Amino acid sequence: MTAKVIADDVEALTVAAALADEFRTGAAARDAERRLPRAELDRLSTSGLLAVTVPAEYGGADVRQETLAEIFRLLASADASLAQIPQSHFAYVNVIRRQGAPEQREFFFGEILAGRRLGNAQSEAGTKNVQDIRTRLERGPDGSYVLTGVKHYSTGALFADWIPVLARTEDDNLHVAYVERDAPGLTVVDDWDGMGQRTTASGTVRLDAVPVPADRVLPHHLTFQGPQLHGAVAQLLHTAIDVGIAGGAFAEAAEFVRTKSRPWFESGAETAAEDPLLIQRFGELAVQLRASEALLREAARAVDAARADLTDESAAEASIAVAVTKAHAATTAVEVTGALFEVAGTRSALNSLNLHRHWRDARTHTLHDPARWKIQHIGRYVLNGTKPPRHGLL
Repeated sequence: MTAKVIADDVEALTVAAALADEFRTGAAARDAERRLPRAELDRLSTSGLLAVTVPAEYGGADVRQETLAEIFRLLASADASLAQIPQSHFAYVNVIRRQGAPEQREFFFGEILAGRRLGNAQSEAGTKNVQDIRTRLERGPDGSYVLTGVKHYSTGALFADWIPVLARTEDDNLHVAYVERDAPGLTVVDDWDGMGQRTTASGTVRLDAVPVPADRVLPHHLTFQGPQLHGAVAQLLHTAIDVGIAGGAFAEAAEFVRTKSRPWFESGAETAAEDPLLIQRFGELAVQLRASEALLREAARAVDAARADLTDESAAEASIAVAVTKAHAATTAVEVTGALFEVAGTRSALNSLNLHRHWRDARTHTLHDPARWKIQHIGRYVLNGTKPPRHGLL
């Protein structure tokens, strides 16, 4: 695969906007038919967008986090499933950036610049909690490893060239093993059955004594031993997806009301778009959506500021800014996508129109990392100055 190399933030946003327009066509049909977006992901790879966070010294554009968040917002406004697939890609590019040895960075950044995709095999089911990782990485006499375990919710793995796997070594420290998609003993099962984000293929990854060379393993536990932005960046992208879902639904609702809805007879209006109660509701929804969009930009700028001067204080400020935005955007996404039917009327509920995909996507995606705990950490920070924990989910 040959991928374009994007030069800077401006070009990245231009490419993202064009791809969003392209992906919007057919998004409803892909969801309705659960048609996996393989061709669209290939377009994403060749566009160069997947390499925009590669550091400049390795040939990448190293765009601002504000730009990266906007890329995800644009893509999610067109197709929330498609936007979700590369979220882990960028999270694990960050792991390489922070914990990779020079030779590992050289190799993997070259792969990413060539358009290779990273998936993820991170979460596990049936464990005590989300941090209870039982997949094991056992070291052999020659220094290489063997990987054994079962992963769930593995978004992107089915389409990946490399699958980053979270696993623990014999000392219980957390590592990331970057495993080739066709490695012996690795099986990706397309068994995702979510009501929303239907085409993410967030299924199961089985690891049956998968061999892993030593130079494909990175010490992820070191990420959390000092000030870090791993969680803030990952959550920023999740937040951008929520904001994008809300924006896409809002735009489609407005178009539906302008072109298809009938005014309520008591309004006295000639068209639904002139109905004063609908005008009021659209105004309320616009205020909430714009607030989420503004908070997203503010949070991204806080992450950029912390990247430029990373301290305990700047990392905490960035994490809290992202948490504030995530909590607000989760509410916005569910409310706006639900209000679509309220404002558009009975016809909007037709299954053939598939407008409910926006609500299904919002309701499914906002289950990532409960907002109630983010609000707890926000309250502790503003009231008592308690810095948020370094567990990678905030």
